[in-house]
Amino acid sequence: MSQPSLRAVLWDMDGTLVDTEPYWMAAETPLVESFGGTWSHEQGLRLVGLGLEDSAAIFQAAGVRMTVPAIIDHLTADVMNQLATKGAPFRPGARELLRSLKDAGIKTALVTMSMRRMADAVLELVDDDAFDVVIAGDESTRPKPFPDPYLQACTALGVDPGETVAIEDSPNGLRSAVAAGSAVIGVPLMVSLVGAGAHTVWPTLEGRTADDVRTFHAGHVAARAARTGAVPTMEESR
Repeated sequence: MSQPSLRAVLWDMDGTLVDTEPYWMAAETPLVESFGGTWSHEQGLRLVGLGLEDSAAIFQAAGVRMTVPAIIDHLTADVMNQLATKGAPFRPGARELLRSLKDAGIKTALVTMSMRRMADAVLELVDDDAFDVVIAGDESTRPKPFPDPYLQACTALGVDPGETVAIEDSPNGLRSAVAAGSAVIGVPLMVSLVGAGAHTVWPTLEGRTADDVRTFHAGHVAARAARTGAVPTMEESR
């Protein structure tokens, strides 16, 4: 049986495609302070890669007397306003890698815990055809670190998880992609990825091409086959 080849690359958005984490933190502090609480940079780091509903519950525990949907809407609107006024700071090499993947005929998906309207706002600043599929936080059956968002992306793309590479910057995102069965590249930004399960860590996407992703995927598949003595099927990869 032949080993699965790379058919799709699955991208996280906040912190991986675009460096919007400072925008989120800039929105969080005044929200908590408006209810008489305090919010630290360290508390903000705890939310990196976390689903918005889980994040909203943390804000409630910090004293924000708003419903979960209201907190999500407030923060999303604030970050979208910052995107509109300041633009989207793309991670180094991200747009170039996206174009290389497109030129190589490799499918792409955006898998984010941000709301769909937030993802759409970012996508307006990227090439129109950059992603074949988008799975947003309000479209996922369960949030990261559950595997659901990445499995939904694979289903929508018509690919097996074993035929994909996921790119993530947060421990929760890495755990989600690994649990789904993807080969996972960690590209750290604000939080350490040590012990989060990345199959490899690239300090940056700058200078990386579709060939680099293919080489990583082939090596991962070969190493896994050597360990197990068999090529993983779709059922095994889940």
